[in-house]
Amino acid sequence: MNHSAEWIDRADKVIMKTYGRYPIVPVRGQGCELWDVDGKRYLDFLAGVAVNNLGHCHPAVVKALQEQAATLIHCSNYYHIPQQIELAELLCSNSFADQAFFCNSGAEANEAAIKLARKFSRETYGLERFEIITAADSFHGRTMATVSATGQEAVQRFFDPLLHGFKHVPFDDIDALRAAITPQTCAIMLEPVQGEGGVRIAASDYFSNVRKLCDQHKLLLIFDEVQTGLGRTGKLFAHEHFGIAPDIMTLAKALAGGAPIGTMLATAEVAKSFSPGTHGSTFGGNPLMTAAALASVNTLINDRLSQRAERIGAYLVAKLTELKDRYSFILGVRGLGLMIGMTLTIPGADIVLKGLEKGLLLNVTQGKVLRFVPPLVVTEAEVDEAVLILDAIFETV
Repeated sequence: MNHSAEWIDRADKVIMKTYGRYPIVPVRGQGCELWDVDGKRYLDFLAGVAVNNLGHCHPAVVKALQEQAATLIHCSNYYHIPQQIELAELLCSNSFADQAFFCNSGAEANEAAIKLARKFSRETYGLERFEIITAADSFHGRTMATVSATGQEAVQRFFDPLLHGFKHVPFDDIDALRAAITPQTCAIMLEPVQGEGGVRIAASDYFSNVRKLCDQHKLLLIFDEVQTGLGRTGKLFAHEHFGIAPDIMTLAKALAGGAPIGTMLATAEVAKSFSPGTHGSTFGGNPLMTAAALASVNTLINDRLSQRAERIGAYLVAKLTELKDRYSFILGVRGLGLMIGMTLTIPGADIVLKGLEKGLLLNVTQGKVLRFVPPLVVTEAEVDEAVLILDAIFETV
């Protein structure tokens, strides 16, 4: 009996159609593998969209969730939460930041960053400072503020009027960014690598020049590291590749090994603008999620998974480049660590579907860029298996 078909039929009746879902119903995961309700195995090179950096059901995260769930799941942020304090200490001691705010998702973390940047800038420089410059093809979330910040018309359409005070310029174009700055500008908000924008990487000096612009004009630099952070690119945080630091950084996705949590980190000077009542989150930083995040981040650091991502990422790029040399419809392969894109001259959706049929999970961004974001615990053997599946698919194109 095809149990997947039953679940899909039930979903069609009761779940809103906000996702273009693939015909798969996963029920179990371990490491880089997923199994569906019918027992079919998949090699997961999407990892919950760069969420499962430790792989599925990492023992440290599972243990932390189980033990904390039996002790205290939730309490109000009116009280001090030990696990939240420990997580803030861990993140700040391993980053540029001095203080943290916890929420439930990447979009909420970016909302917090937007609010903090505006409040700090108005208090410091006057009411006219409110505008935030972001990049074309960026992606910052699905709330109204983060949709407005996002530089993609496909994400914004149907939701006019958008929130006032955002300006978009081409990514990796320092002259366009410089020209966009006005007396109203308060911050520049960028992804160190554009994920939904097609795994786009800027020139080596771009971000150092952005930092200089911010310093020159007294602007805040916000790095959206929701997808790039926590070891994904071969550094704990992607901006470390560029030898600079932001004033504000957002994290989510991989922070708790699959459990929902987001955070905004900031310097003490900027963070002081958030006083009681200016921002909050009912569930943000509760004991259960912060316990999972503590286990996840400690594992990432102690197991040196950033370095592993750099090594295995280079191996995967080399294998994908071998495919590029064999198939003319592959334009190029690019990436940092285990955040890799393969640009095609043909639509990538059919490749993703054929991968699904053969037991390989990928996705496509910008229509023609296959995105590879496997767990950081992926092995060379699993990379070889994925590349063999891709090779077999490409032979049929």
